[in-house]
Amino acid sequence: MTTVTMQGIREKVGRGERLTFEDGVFLYGAPLIEVGELANEVRERKNGNVAYWVSNRHLNYSNVCVLTCLFCAFARKPGEEGAYEYSLEEAFRKAEELKGTNATEIHIVGGLHPDLPWEYYTDLLRGIKARMPHLHLKAFTAVEIDFFARTFGKTVEQVLRELVEAGLDSLPGGGAEMFSERVRKKVCKFKITGDEWKSIHRAAHGLGLRSTATMLYGHIETPADCVDHMLQLRELQDETGGFTAFIPLLFHPENSLLSHIRKSSGLLDLRHIAVSRLLLDNFAHIKVYWIMTGTRVAQVALSFGADDMDGTVREEKITHMAGATSPQGLTEDDLMALIREARREPVQRDTVYRSLEAVHA
Repeated sequence: MTTVTMQGIREKVGRGERLTFEDGVFLYGAPLIEVGELANEVRERKNGNVAYWVSNRHLNYSNVCVLTCLFCAFARKPGEEGAYEYSLEEAFRKAEELKGTNATEIHIVGGLHPDLPWEYYTDLLRGIKARMPHLHLKAFTAVEIDFFARTFGKTVEQVLRELVEAGLDSLPGGGAEMFSERVRKKVCKFKITGDEWKSIHRAAHGLGLRSTATMLYGHIETPADCVDHMLQLRELQDETGGFTAFIPLLFHPENSLLSHIRKSSGLLDLRHIAVSRLLLDNFAHIKVYWIMTGTRVAQVALSFGADDMDGTVREEKITHMAGATSPQGLTEDDLMALIREARREPVQRDTVYRSLEAVHA
C-alpha cells in the first residue's frame, strides 16, 4: 500500500490526477499552510485572480417546520413563540425591495410548513416573476422538494416541472448536511437521506436546472465523513455536470439542541475550503459563505481555494437565529471592497456564473 505524503499529493495535483479518499483524509491532518498553498494554485489555475459575487437577497418565507433537527435554531412548530410565515403579499413586498438595485437573484427557502397549500409555492414564484421578470429564482432545497412531493401526492419530477413552469430557475444546495448515515441518524434522523438528496438534484439536473452543493461541518462529523461526502458529490457531478459551486457551511450551535458543541475555528473553515478545492476537481467554483465564517475569514479563504464570496444577501435569518454575529447583509460596495482588500479582482456574476458588465467604476 502506497504511503500518502504531501509531496505525492502535490505531484498528483500537478499532473491533474484525481485525489483519492486516502489523500483527502491525509489533507485534514497535513499542515494547513501547505494545503492552502496547493489549493490556491488550483484555484488560480481555474479562476485566475477573480473573486465572484452576486447581488442577491434571501427570502425565508416561513420558519414553521414539521421536523426537529438537532442542529437547527431556525425552525419553530406551529403556534410556537417566534414562528412566522409570510403572506404572499408580504413576500412580494420583500422581493420588491430589490427594485432599483443591481440584484439579479433571490434565494428562497423555508421550513416544512404543514398547512401551506401547493398553490402558495407556485403563486409565490409566479408573483415574483410577474413583478420582476429579470430576477433568477433560486428556490427550495431538496428537503422542501421531497416534502412537497409527499405532502401533495406528486412525484419529484412533477414537483420540479410545476415549479419550473411557475418560474423556478435553479435549486439551492441546502439540506445535504453530511451524507454519513451515522451522522444523519444523530443530528437529523427525520430528514431525507443523503441518497434522496442526491436523487432530487440528479432529477433537477436532468430537467436542465442547475444547483449548488453544500456540506454542514463543525458538529459531530469526522474528517473521513467530510471526504466521503465530497467524493459522493464529485461522483454525482461526473454523472450530471449540474452543480455550479460547492459551499462548505459552518455549523452555528447557539440556540440549537447541540448548543453544548463548541463553535469551530476559522482554521477549520479554511481547511474545509482548501480540501474541497483539491478534491472537487470537477467543480468550477468553491464558495465561502461569509455569513457563516465572518467577513475576515472569508477574505483569507480567497487565498485558500475559494473563488466566490457569495453575495449581498440583504436579509439573512437562518444563521443569525443560531447566533451568527456577521452582518445580515452587505452593500455591493462593501462586498467589493472586502474582495479588493484580499488582493482579488471582484467580478459580479449571475447565478450560473456568467460575468456581468461592471456597474461600478
